[in-house]
Amino acid sequence: MFVALLSSLGDGAPAAAAGGGSSEIGFMAAFKEHPTFLSMNLFVSALVIALIVERAAFQLGKYRVNSREFFAQIKKLVTAGNIDRAIKLCDAGDYPTLHLVKAGLTHANKGPDEIDAAMSEKIGELKPAVEKRIGSLWSLANIATLIGLLGTVVGLINTFGAIAAPGLSAADRQRLLANGIAEAMYNTALGLGIAVVCMIAHLILHQRSKTIQHDLDATQERIFNLLTIQTRPGGY
Repeated sequence: MFVALLSSLGDGAPAAAAGGGSSEIGFMAAFKEHPTFLSMNLFVSALVIALIVERAAFQLGKYRVNSREFFAQIKKLVTAGNIDRAIKLCDAGDYPTLHLVKAGLTHANKGPDEIDAAMSEKIGELKPAVEKRIGSLWSLANIATLIGLLGTVVGLINTFGAIAAPGLSAADRQRLLANGIAEAMYNTALGLGIAVVCMIAHLILHQRSKTIQHDLDATQERIFNLLTIQTRPGGY
């Protein structure tokens, strides 16, 4: 994704002919000339893409249960006194919301304190998994930016060192300077591009994780209230 964008930018750059040589340089040419920092950022971009895909798949896959509809089914069973069937309904899939509800149902014949403790323990296990690795996107954004800037600085140092060499014509110096600056800017662009993707992904995934955590809290409260009311004399 990042390479395709940079390559398209490089292909559209105007060529400046000077002394029969072109000062145009594409991303792949820059990569072949000085691959060190570009390779490092390509590795970072692979980590970023893998992390985003894994977190998105986790959130969309594990938390696709509609908690309100599921609670409505559980409420009907609990109201009818069919706790065992409600527990079996929770075993229908490997979803965190179902595990949380099951933790409460398995302690339904105990007091409110035991129900609350069991569900609090379970939700304490589930919440960290929702937020897991999302914060790493900020670190990867900073790392990519710094690698890109370091590649830019090193590239400019090498470029100015090359054009200072004796025996070069004005056309050669112009070509080396243009190519060197292009290589340096590719490092900056790649680093910033990765950082932007990290920040956008962090915003989306973090907001989604907060929504999931709030849903877990709401589910815990609903189940706790349902079970404690049902165990009271005259509870509906």
